[in-house]
Amino acid sequence: MSRDDRKRAIGKVVSVAADRFIIEMHAGTDNFTVVGFDDVHYVARLGSFLMIPVQTDYVVVEVVGLRERDPGSGSASAGELNKASSAKFLDVVPVGMLPQERGAKFRFGVSIYPSLYADALYALDTELDRVFEIDVATETAPGLHVPPAPTRYRALSIGKSAVFEGYDVKVKIDDFFGGHTAVLGNTGSGKSCTVSSVLQSLFEKADENRARGATFVVFDVNGEYWQALSPLAGNGIGVNRLILDGSANANRFRLPHWFLDQTEWELLLQASERTQIPVLRTALGLTGMFRANAPEALVIKEHFMARCITECFRGADGDSPVAKFHRVVSLLQKYPTEDLNVNLLRHYGANFQYGNFQNNNLEAFLNKVGEKLRDDVELPSYDRTPFAFDDLEECLDFAILYEESHGNRQIRDYCSQMLTRFKSLKERPDFQFLRHDLPGAGIVPSIESFLQGLLGLQIVAGLPVKQNQIIIVDMNAVEDEVVELVSSVLARMTFRLLRQAEPRNRFPVHLLLEEAHRYISEAPSRYAIDANRIYERIAKEGRKYGLFLFVASQRPSELSKTVLSQCSNFVVHRIQNPDDLSQIRQMTPFISDSVLKRLPSLPKQHALVFGTSVNLPTTFRVRDANPLPESDDAKIRDLWFHKEGDPANIRFRADAAR
Repeated sequence: MSRDDRKRAIGKVVSVAADRFIIEMHAGTDNFTVVGFDDVHYVARLGSFLMIPVQTDYVVVEVVGLRERDPGSGSASAGELNKASSAKFLDVVPVGMLPQERGAKFRFGVSIYPSLYADALYALDTELDRVFEIDVATETAPGLHVPPAPTRYRALSIGKSAVFEGYDVKVKIDDFFGGHTAVLGNTGSGKSCTVSSVLQSLFEKADENRARGATFVVFDVNGEYWQALSPLAGNGIGVNRLILDGSANANRFRLPHWFLDQTEWELLLQASERTQIPVLRTALGLTGMFRANAPEALVIKEHFMARCITECFRGADGDSPVAKFHRVVSLLQKYPTEDLNVNLLRHYGANFQYGNFQNNNLEAFLNKVGEKLRDDVELPSYDRTPFAFDDLEECLDFAILYEESHGNRQIRDYCSQMLTRFKSLKERPDFQFLRHDLPGAGIVPSIESFLQGLLGLQIVAGLPVKQNQIIIVDMNAVEDEVVELVSSVLARMTFRLLRQAEPRNRFPVHLLLEEAHRYISEAPSRYAIDANRIYERIAKEGRKYGLFLFVASQRPSELSKTVLSQCSNFVVHRIQNPDDLSQIRQMTPFISDSVLKRLPSLPKQHALVFGTSVNLPTTFRVRDANPLPESDDAKIRDLWFHKEGDPANIRFRADAAR
């Protein structure tokens, strides 16, 4: 052992077991403090680390208990016990090995155990940096030379250690942001401040080489992050806010309905598998077919129209002749072809007022229409071609007609609930953001341009260039049903884009899910859209495509177990609910009970970080967020006690009660 090591010895190992050691501190230590050659060290805080030299390594041990007497020794009487000079013992557990050679890496597990009476040393900051592998927080960025030697983060400071005075707690950038991360804790424990603080620490880098390639899409269900993150804009960092309030007003977030894929329509309309889903799939395929102009599409289109027209006039449903006639007129007016249009009705003497034909020309008309029927025609599938929202209602009606023409006379009754749900969706004001009318000569929103805006990209000289690194989707004004729909559709679109991108895994995107238990629940969703499906797939497969989840929740026991189990890193604030504690224990079997027992007593703004980005679980005080998110606690005394006649500090929106 070197001379410097001897100077920082604080005690001797007096008991060695496979999973626990006992250290007797040297006599004369006062309140477990040691005056070292570099500083005064308080070595007996629970969670602190000590070094025990063995051969060419140190055994790194964590303090899990402290007491005055060894339980195995004889008990002294009250008169004989001098507490100031009595022996002091530390219970420690081994966590890993640190080579004494500088530059060598820490490794988990203990391969060599210390002998009895081996020295126990307090840990130096340089050793802690090596244990946590963050001794070099920045590194020179290759290929950049303006200004000279720009640096990039290798490790990111997220706060100060609660155990080691003044010691910065850092996470490894590649591991923390290169996997899924969960920020958990009771309400009011500081989750939003932690998320804001981490992003502020990342984007407030002082020199030229900033995180301009980052993309954080924040699903902000409480409207609290704009205040904390908007000041980060500048120096090549952009912050954009998309406000979703359910309306179709200008400067509000809108999601064109044709962006929904077939499965999302099925869930949104709660279509049953056996009868309603086939009709819905046919209707969605028709939305694109009726607007297609290719010759092969025209053949299918006229075959379908001929089937529906024949069924309208010859079918056995209960509609009146006038209602049937008007249905045919609607079909020919909205989707006319050169041969099948309203003029054909006039040619055969149709009476538009009474819904009949002069001179009994109905059969002649139907024979002419029947010339367009084809054998073995396959209807087109849904390809998300833009269509007007109202088109789908008529396409559903025509799809039912088509099924009826094949002898399925009860299909309309079977689909009545789905039609009712669609009409409700068409009328609800909180779904105006979804309903689009196609402009006559305007620009129709495309999926490509929509995703470019969502991911903060702008096309410059034919190439995508980052304009915004943080995109906040503010959903504070909408209900959980809309939150679940929008978040799942945006996640699915982003996942599909990154899966098909070339080259793969070169454009990392982080989805920050605030209050994630509201739309990624372990229990089946009570709404139509089941967001668990896409998020569980992202949790399992997203890493290989560069799509990562940053999950924040106050109820880990209600979160999807699949999503939580795939998280590589955890930042856990105070958690007191037994179910939530049990859930964390099940999801993180490598964490000792002594670590988890700290969670119920963590003070506000303190958290426990563990996972792949830190070698050892560490309790720390979170770096102050400045400015804070809009999630601060109510000052009850200030708001309650005031003089008579002072106005209430609240403003009501005109549509707040709707």
